[in-house]
Amino acid sequence: KQWYQRRVRGFIFGLYGKKRKESISPYLKQLHFLPVRFRIQFKIALLVYKCVNNLAPDYLKCLIKLREIKRRYSRLDNDFFLLKVPPRSNFSRTEAAFSHSGPQIWNRLPFSIRSIGELESFKTALKTYFFNLA
Repeated sequence: KQWYQRRVRGFIFGLYGKKRKESISPYLKQLHFLPVRFRIQFKIALLVYKCVNNLAPDYLKCLIKLREIKRRYSRLDNDFFLLKVPPRSNFSRTEAAFSHSGPQIWNRLPFSIRSIGELESFKTALKTYFFNLA
């Protein structure tokens, strides 16, 4: 990972003539690199997508449950593909687990992204969504 970071830094310094004391963020945005926080959310949302669409291993799929909507009224379109978020724990580390963070990140995605059926299209839409948030 460190080798990769040094290569990227060398690329930016060489190609764009960036000075050592300048912020690297605008250059990373120009290269369409997601900030670390959004990259982590991207990876988690991608794993959840694979679980929901039976593309993930069983040990991951068993951690994700679809939420049951108990309404007498007709469903809204946004209610589809929402996941059940486990109850809050007394331990702060538990919320970082995939079974907790996965459904939270997934449920925050717009329905138009959650409902995409093709993996490559989902990746593209998801990266665009997070890039616009950054």
